[in-house]
Amino acid sequence: MKSTTTVRRVSLSVAVVAALTGVAACGSADSGKGDSKASDAGTVHLSPVAAVLRDVEQSTDKADSAKVRASTSMGDIMAMNADGALTWGNGLKGNLDITYTGGKLADSMRKAGTSHMEARYLPGAYYVKMSDAFAQQAGGKHWVKYDFDYLAKVGGASGAYMKDQLQTSTPNQSVKMLLASGDVKKVGVETVDGQHTTHYAGTVDVAALAGKGSNLSADQLTALKQQLKQSGITTDAIDIWVNDQNLLVKKSEKAATANGTLNSTAHYSDYGVAVTAEAPPAADTMDIADMMKSGGVSSPSGGTTSGGTGLSS
Repeated sequence: MKSTTTVRRVSLSVAVVAALTGVAACGSADSGKGDSKASDAGTVHLSPVAAVLRDVEQSTDKADSAKVRASTSMGDIMAMNADGALTWGNGLKGNLDITYTGGKLADSMRKAGTSHMEARYLPGAYYVKMSDAFAQQAGGKHWVKYDFDYLAKVGGASGAYMKDQLQTSTPNQSVKMLLASGDVKKVGVETVDGQHTTHYAGTVDVAALAGKGSNLSADQLTALKQQLKQSGITTDAIDIWVNDQNLLVKKSEKAATANGTLNSTAHYSDYGVAVTAEAPPAADTMDIADMMKSGGVSSPSGGTTSGGTGLSS
């Protein structure tokens, strides 16, 4: 029973990590859906900085894919690195290798026999491959499937928002957030990853942009804003670095939460790289929904509905 409980708890934590990593590697809100006509009509009113960022948004979106190197941390809860390649032409798809580098989550994962996992992102679900030690406690299966519809159904507003973000995230979302915020400035010229880049920065209202850019219902949006308030997340400081081809080279985000400061940094390269991702063998895969049926756990979003991380005691 203890090992089964450990497997469930770790699986829930993994759900949050894989989702957070996928979104962080791309962007945390689509603030531009459905606004193209209005944006085009108002192009003449764009400031010089906004006009450049609009070009960056479009160029990055058209690139369709890229290699990604990212790091994410949240207070003393977790710290992790991710490396892989993602494509966003028809929903987020790709592969990331995720390594836990510190925090309570890393300790929890080590107890389960692993500090590294492979995540595969597909349009309808994402899959996480755990260690042999984890599989020994989980019926011999290495992969856990997290279906987006299931996460949305049982995760409340934050589950629905997680689904929405995972299905729409692209690297240019950070650019869209800055454009929508109206608070963006040119910082200067810097060399990043060996490239000549221009640095832009701004601060966005997280709840306001979540409402503008998501596909949530009015009730879901109200609940999400309440959850964001409870988690302590109000603003997100965003920095981006853009190369001479108007492609995003680096983005950094920083937000205060009830669990400590959330820091996320991602580097992009090799735009247009071929990316393939397939569902793992069914015989080696367990579904998080089936695991939760036997565990009596109601929130596979890992407790994010209250700003948590799934690391319940």
